[in-house]
Amino acid sequence: MKRRDFFNWVGLGFMATSLPVALVACTPDEAAEAPAEETADPGPTQVDSSIREDGFAALGTVADLDTNGSLAKIGFVAGPVVAIRDPADSEKVLALNSMCTHQGCTVEWSGDAMVCPCHGSQFNADGTVANGPASEPLSQYEAKIEDDLVLIRAR
Repeated sequence: MKRRDFFNWVGLGFMATSLPVALVACTPDEAAEAPAEETADPGPTQVDSSIREDGFAALGTVADLDTNGSLAKIGFVAGPVVAIRDPADSEKVLALNSMCTHQGCTVEWSGDAMVCPCHGSQFNADGTVANGPASEPLSQYEAKIEDDLVLIRAR
């Protein structure tokens, strides 16, 4: 037998013995695809956000506000909104238009300021500009807590 033939047979034998390992490695793991048992926080509680007779609409629950530090919804009936606890009075809530006045990006509450991820503008809790490039404050919505809901005046 020639050396070339010998190495061809050895290579073929190696590939044949590796085939079962390759098949097992490429087979999807059914345990990994099965949905995990629901133990994590299910997320924000769903509330009816239709406009009430008094002109207010529910943005979310007080529990969600306290858990997350803020409530935000771009498609809210009153417009894009973010609500936080009033730093001056924790029994009250502040609600601001969440569209940055610089170029319309969505601002997010970051613990002590509204921050625009696009160009770095920062707004105080009352909507006033803390750092530019934005030069106009965020508009405020009338907001209140009633029962276990955070309500925003929609009209």
